[in-house]
Amino acid sequence: MAAMMSMPPSSPSSPLASQSLSAPSRQASNLPVRTIPGSYGLPLVGSISDRLDYFWFQGPDSFFRSRMEKHKSSVFRANVPPSFPFFMGVNPKVITVLDCSSFAYLFDMELVEKKDVLVGDFMPSTSYTGNTRVCAYLDTLEPKHAPLKNFALEILKRGSRVWVEELEANLDKFFDTVESEISKDGSSSFIPLLQTFLFYFLSKTLVGADPALDPGVANSGPLSINLWLGLQLLPTVPLLAFQPLVEIFLHSYAYPFALVSGGYRKLYSFIEQHGKEVVQLGEKEFGLSKSDTIHNLIFILGFNAYGGFSIFLPTLLGIIAGDKTGLQARLRDEVRKVCGSSAGLSFDLVKDMELVNSVVYETLRLNPPVQLQYARARKDFQLTSHDSSFDIKKGELLCGYQPLAMRDGKVFEEPESFKADRFVGKGKELLNYLFWSNGPQTGSPTESNKQCAAKEYVTLSASLIVAHLYQRYDSISGDASKITAVEKAN
Repeated sequence: MAAMMSMPPSSPSSPLASQSLSAPSRQASNLPVRTIPGSYGLPLVGSISDRLDYFWFQGPDSFFRSRMEKHKSSVFRANVPPSFPFFMGVNPKVITVLDCSSFAYLFDMELVEKKDVLVGDFMPSTSYTGNTRVCAYLDTLEPKHAPLKNFALEILKRGSRVWVEELEANLDKFFDTVESEISKDGSSSFIPLLQTFLFYFLSKTLVGADPALDPGVANSGPLSINLWLGLQLLPTVPLLAFQPLVEIFLHSYAYPFALVSGGYRKLYSFIEQHGKEVVQLGEKEFGLSKSDTIHNLIFILGFNAYGGFSIFLPTLLGIIAGDKTGLQARLRDEVRKVCGSSAGLSFDLVKDMELVNSVVYETLRLNPPVQLQYARARKDFQLTSHDSSFDIKKGELLCGYQPLAMRDGKVFEEPESFKADRFVGKGKELLNYLFWSNGPQTGSPTESNKQCAAKEYVTLSASLIVAHLYQRYDSISGDASKITAVEKAN
């Protein structure tokens, strides 16, 4: 999701044409120049020590917080896994950036490059993507980057024609099943249902292919994507239980594509057969090969969109369903006031729902779907935090831990607290510092940067889901994995 391509131009059927705010200005260069604190430790030993802290003894949040406090700096050196002894070709040495000022440099394409650093110096085997480097792994200066971004731009533009219709239709099926499970079992563990909804909705809007036409994929598609995603990312994902078994058996290998090749081939055949119009678009209008087109479509569908939404939406629903402050009543009132007598929803309608949109933004601030952002210095340059400047050398890898950067107390008041109306009214100026989308929320995705092309679709889709929820229900109860009760609208 955070690596999708450039944004389609605004049109009556598109969710774009959003308000533009000025980007945050860079710090003046008269800040004191400071040597980057921290070290990588002794050869081999240092990386192993940091790896165990990150994966086992501390977990990512404490790993970064403790070092920021120790060095009294939001910029410091550290090792991030995976690393020796099981990943011999991976260099774990990074320069960590943890405040909004330094974090912004990760997206300045004049200073940094994004070649093969989607998940750091470790890159999953290209066998997972048909032996091709898909757009998410390409730097902006590589020749194939522009046509692939432009292809995805067109996919989003075309998908916007049916986006709201498909979203609402599949949402109704999702909530019908949730209600049925609550009636039968007293609650609904909704994650599998949500992923089925996402697979159908995204397949039809992005790929133009209906899973119902292929019973095999309809039944196995979400599971195939989950396994495909999981095996690629497992060496980098903290699992803070069952140690040391996790370290020994799960974080010690790069897993072979053969374990998920059958499901991937089914997805490829599904798109080849039922998404012909979109595949031909890639070939005829953007000069892509058929295989490159389909492999990039699978990555956009499975990694970017399905993967990102699968993390983000349960968190959003959990925050709303578990709230005890009266937020649900405020959201319900706003939705019904803005919608009035309108029978259906639209992008334009939800743009006017300030509180709904703010709740979506605040959820993304505190719980970004992608926690780590990476970039490699394209040349020597000077990076600034709020209080210091640091010399960065060409080739050094920058690593931003987004949950901490988005809790920058010099930018966000009460940064650890969920404030539903943080981005309402003048609070919209803070969108300059909301970086969930591989760039600021106020940024403009283009073929010359790596910002999520679908950033407006993501936030507006989430707002549409909240609006649909309060057209259908007066309230819901539950958490990020389970819905325990719904009260239907009068």
